Amino acid sequence: MTTPIHQSPESTPRWTTQTVGMSVDILDRMERAVMKVRERLLRATAALNQAGVPYAVVGGNAVASWVATVDEGAIRNTRDVDLLVRRADLPAITAALEQTGFVSGVLLDVVMFRDGPDGKPSEAVHLLFAGEKTRPDHLLPAPEIQTVQDPANYSVITLESLITMKLMSNRDKDRTHVRDLIGVGLIDASWLAKLPTELAERLKRILDTPDA
Repeated sequence: MTTPIHQSPESTPRWTTQTVGMSVDILDRMERAVMKVRERLLRATAALNQAGVPYAVVGGNAVASWVATVDEGAIRNTRDVDLLVRRADLPAITAALEQTGFVSGVLLDVVMFRDGPDGKPSEAVHLLFAGEKTRPDHLLPAPEIQTVQDPANYSVITLESLITMKLMSNRDKDRTHVRDLIGVGLIDASWLAKLPTELAERLKRILDTPDA
């Protein structure tokens, strides 16, 4: 019978920042990443405000704005900036954003504005068009531009339109965003009667699986 070998405390592996590949400035890098998204959001919306172009902040930044009205500690960070605009305004949007350093382009049919020539598409300003389906399989087209004003002086999509857009997209991150809105009490079962049947069914599944 083989005698078990016991490691002494001195020989027990110790986890270090080097073990998991993290440098000492990781918190600073995390903070900078968040601030860069915020700066792009404010720069893009300020340019559109100045140009008098209607828009609505949608996506993760809109969710964050709404969640912050109840609990700023529950805000979830996002990488990009999503704006709902009118296609007829695209020339004016392009002129306004390019004047402030963004570079226009199209990737996989998505109109976007990268933050400079070396900007990443995943961190760009992405446009969605009011009255058009964002994806062919969406139940409804994107809503018209109806907004409320964020205290930081940009226009945010109304909560009703935001929840409709999130339920239409219905990706993992969209369902997570809906749960964030549910978690702070902005969305509950009373919303089921306000939605088309298919979207109401999606919301019901989310309400029934709060920890999914």
